Amino acid sequence: MPAGEPYPFRCSAAGADDDTDHVLTRVLDPAALPAVGPLKHDFLAAETNPFVKYRKLLASYHAALAGGLGDAEFVALVRRLDDAVAAVDGQGFRVTPFRPRRVLAHELGMPRLWVKDETANVAGSHKARHLMGLAIWLEVQRALGTAGEPRPLAIASCGNAALAAAVVAVAAARPLAVFVPAHADPAVVGRLERLGATLTRCPRQPGAGGDPSYRRFREAVAAGALPFTCQGPENGLVLEGGETLAFEMISVLIEHAVELDVLAVQVGGGALATAVARGFEEARVLGLVRRLPRLVTVQSEGAAPLARAYDLVAERLVAAAGGDPPRGRRARAEWILESVPAAAVEEALRYAAAHRQAFMWPWEQEPRSVATGILDDETYDWLALVRAMLVTGGVPLVVSERVLKEANTLARRFAGIAVDATGSAGLAGLLALAAAGGTAGAEDLAVLSTGVSR
Repeated sequence: MPAGEPYPFRCSAAGADDDTDHVLTRVLDPAALPAVGPLKHDFLAAETNPFVKYRKLLASYHAALAGGLGDAEFVALVRRLDDAVAAVDGQGFRVTPFRPRRVLAHELGMPRLWVKDETANVAGSHKARHLMGLAIWLEVQRALGTAGEPRPLAIASCGNAALAAAVVAVAAARPLAVFVPAHADPAVVGRLERLGATLTRCPRQPGAGGDPSYRRFREAVAAGALPFTCQGPENGLVLEGGETLAFEMISVLIEHAVELDVLAVQVGGGALATAVARGFEEARVLGLVRRLPRLVTVQSEGAAPLARAYDLVAERLVAAAGGDPPRGRRARAEWILESVPAAAVEEALRYAAAHRQAFMWPWEQEPRSVATGILDDETYDWLALVRAMLVTGGVPLVVSERVLKEANTLARRFAGIAVDATGSAGLAGLLALAAAGGTAGAEDLAVLSTGVSR
């Protein structure tokens, strides 16, 4: 990113009507980071604040140092902001549990099932991780004097992301505009109003495709608001706060000398799965893990634009490669992994990025599901997730309402986690995968429980 750029959130070419998926991605420079030994020491350290523990892997940390702040000053900045979050929400950011759930694994007939429990996180979900990472970046720019005139923050959300944004925005003393659907949960709306957010309800209009809340959010950003949101293409830096979840998982895996075989993550807009997948990819580049887990993404029958996009890219790869791939997503994924050169995969992804509307477009029907938090009309971070599945042999799963409800009951009963149906959708994916024989040979499987039942 350009030195001194306070808001490197979105590709400068984004917004042009060229049917291109503009993706801004941070790239770690291993030469600028500690060697694998010291990094492992940091990962195994007893520090409980994830933004302090993994600070050397944050763009905000390196921007702070490049601007003249010291390590101690950055840590103090993070702790001040975290204290302010705790004053608003009753708790700050802490490393959350990731451990085998033996009773649940036994009930499901799985060898070892690891669960990352985010239900006790700030604002009750993982969303605050994304937004805290972004808030730290903004605070660094304020400390360096590069932020210019204060600008309002904006987000489009139907629930957990809006609550997380409101908590962090209050802590950072920044005004927040929230664009919510007309059917937003009254309890969520009430909490947002008490937190001082400016709410705009956005009803769907007949004949207008896509999420109306997202359209209004884009209008606010075009008018000067900062995208304080959980869609990676709108703000690439929002992903790195979410990566701390992957780093916490990797810390535990290093401690136990375990490598995951399968990682199932629920997908709405896609920022969570993208952040976790990128965290594992970066850990492999840095030598912290030897191999990547097979990424399984999970959507509901009510809206599955990612599965559709994946199939279209996979079909293009198969047509270009020739041969006779087996039927079914899982068998085809393994065939692509074993038979298609990596260069061909990257070329297919470049084509998809330059022809977005042929692969990703809004779900035609109004999305409906018990898992309301994954009902995004589009998977905004679709391209990164299609790539992650292709290079790990993973697949997108589309699960029924019955399986979503069953998974939620199992998580609550046998893992003791007060998770909502959205937060247990990753487990629903594992249930569907196991039923199809897709977990055969996998010793270590993992999911994230991401939203508390309200």
